[in-house]
Amino acid sequence: MQRLINDLSTPPQRVTADSPRRWPHTGYPAMLTGTAAWHAIVLASWLCVPSAWPWWLAAIFANHAIFTVAGLLPRTTLLGPNWTRLPAHPRNADAIALTIDDGPDPAVTPQLLDLLDAFQVRATFFCIGEKVQRHPELAREIVKRGHALENHSQIHVHTFSVTLPGALAREIDTAQRTLEDISGERPLFFRAPAGLRNLFLEPVLRRLDLRLAAWTRRGYDTRERDPHVVTKRLLDGLAPRDILLLHDGNAARTVEGKPLILAVLPRVIDAARRRHLRFVTLRDARADE
Repeated sequence: MQRLINDLSTPPQRVTADSPRRWPHTGYPAMLTGTAAWHAIVLASWLCVPSAWPWWLAAIFANHAIFTVAGLLPRTTLLGPNWTRLPAHPRNADAIALTIDDGPDPAVTPQLLDLLDAFQVRATFFCIGEKVQRHPELAREIVKRGHALENHSQIHVHTFSVTLPGALAREIDTAQRTLEDISGERPLFFRAPAGLRNLFLEPVLRRLDLRLAAWTRRGYDTRERDPHVVTKRLLDGLAPRDILLLHDGNAARTVEGKPLILAVLPRVIDAARRRHLRFVTLRDARADE
């Protein structure tokens, strides 16, 4: 465990110890340091009382079970800082954020950008590096139109939550470089694939000067075909500082064949404005800006 923590100590090429940091250093997550200490205690206890090895093994298993379950909870902060709502700052008193995952998609994203322009809404796009490489013009268009382009990993692997630190760093850093090289802007936020992660993610994000962002409410628009259902999920209990999640990549289709996000967004935007809420990007919502 300690060796894995030490593996995170070497800074990546583009963000060194001397580089200006955009996020404060707050120490390793309590669960990570606690896990390392627990392993050290159990090892010392086993060396002192070898015959009690079943108890020490059970203790290790229980510890691993706890942080594994925590990694399956996208909105938990047990594994480190995690934006599930916008910061409690006066500037965010009437703000909500629209975040859009899994793009860019050549069939959906251009229509979505036009729709957002029509409503004068700015959104945060969590893009997959591999897709940005295939459609660089869309990534540049997202930034050109005033939206934020953020890191959603390079290839969006389904095994992300069981990936060890070295592979996590490569996956996230590759996406970071891809998005910056193509769009001209370095991502500030990271969203894990499906929101699932493990206790090694936060130290990697700190090395890359990224902040984890989850959501307050989501529409499950990658599998639900009824826009009324998705809209209701997003609007029930909608409040200032909420972060909404929709998808331009992997978007489900209505029975008429229309991408769900294009059918849902006009209703969500109209309802939010009737409640006197305004849309901001996650970058705009930073309390330290």
